[in-house]
Amino acid sequence: MNTLLINPIAFSIGSLDIHWYGLILGSAALMGLLLAIREGKRFNISQDFFMDLLLIGVPSAIVGARIYYVAFMWDDYKNNLIDIFKIWNGGIAIYGALIGAIIAALIYVRKKGYNFWRIADICAPSLLIGQIIGRWGNFVNQEAYGGPTTENFLRGNLHLPDFIVNQMNVQGVFHHPTFLYESLWNVVGILILLVLRRQKFLRAGELFMSYFVWYSIGRFFIEALRTDSLAFQGAEWLASLINGMWAPMTWFGFEQGYLAPSYGNVRISQMLAIVIVIAAVGIIIYRRKTVVDQPRYLDPIVSTKLQDAEAMPVAEAPGQAEQPVVNESSVAEKDHSDHQVEHGPKA
Repeated sequence: MNTLLINPIAFSIGSLDIHWYGLILGSAALMGLLLAIREGKRFNISQDFFMDLLLIGVPSAIVGARIYYVAFMWDDYKNNLIDIFKIWNGGIAIYGALIGAIIAALIYVRKKGYNFWRIADICAPSLLIGQIIGRWGNFVNQEAYGGPTTENFLRGNLHLPDFIVNQMNVQGVFHHPTFLYESLWNVVGILILLVLRRQKFLRAGELFMSYFVWYSIGRFFIEALRTDSLAFQGAEWLASLINGMWAPMTWFGFEQGYLAPSYGNVRISQMLAIVIVIAAVGIIIYRRKTVVDQPRYLDPIVSTKLQDAEAMPVAEAPGQAEQPVVNESSVAEKDHSDHQVEHGPKA
C-alpha cells in the first residue's frame, strides 16, 4: 500500500539538513519558556532568569536522557563506546531528561537564591507544553509508536484524520499513534495545572508534584502499547501485578505492544511511573504535615540573594570624606538664637 509519509527533513542549507524533529523540539522549548516567563512576571521574576534556566536545562536534559538510556542498554554500548555519543541515531528517555533537567535547575535556582519548589511550580506547565509539542517529533520520524492495530480501529473507533493514519502505516502495518495519546493526555493535564495554580489551597511544590502524578498515570497506560520499551526481568508476581493494573485498557479495544523476552518482562517506564505517583503523593502529604509555615503558590516569591543585597549598606565613594553627624534639634536652636541676636526684641 502506498502511503503519504512526511519527509523528516524540513529543508536544507547547503549540505546541512534541518530536520523537523529539531524544529519541533525547538518550538516546544520556546513555548515552554514563554509560558514560564508569563507566569514569572506575576511574581516579579525577570525573563532573563528563565532564559538562563532554559539554556542550562536543555543540554542537561539531553545528557540525562542519554545516560538513562545507555545505562539500561549497556550491553549494546559496552563494546562500542563511541556510539554513546550518537544521539542522532535515537536512544533518549524522557525520565532521564527530567532527572538531568531537575538536577541542573536545583543547582541554578539555589545559586540565584530562590526556593526550588516555587520555581518548579512555575515551570510545571512548561514541562507539559513541551511534551505536548515535542511528541509530534516522534510522529514525523515515525518512531515511538505502539503495537499493530487495524486501519478500521484508527479511522472508525478513534476517528483520526488521514495524515495521522497514513503516517502510522509502517511498512504496510498500521500502529497505535502513542505519540498522539500522550500529547492529548498532556493537553488535559496542562488545563488542570492552569486551574490548580489559581487555587488558594495550593502550597509550594504541589503543582510540580501534580505534574508528575498526572504525567506518570498517563505514561503507565500508554507505555504498554509501545514496542520499543526499556525493560528488565522482574519477579513474576510484579509482572502480573502491572499487567493486571493495565488490564482495563482492553475494555477500550487496546492490546499491549510486543515486548521481546530478551528485554525482560517488566517495562521500566511503567514501574517508574508507579513509583513516581506514590512518591509524589507521599511528598505532598509529608510536607503538609511537617513543614511549618509552608508558603502557598500564590504567595510572593523573593530571592534571598536580592534580600541580602538590599540589606547591605551603601559603600562610600573613594575619597569621600566622612560627614559629621548633625543633631537636627541643635541646629534649630542655633538658628533661633541667631535670629534673635540679629533682629533683637521688638517693642
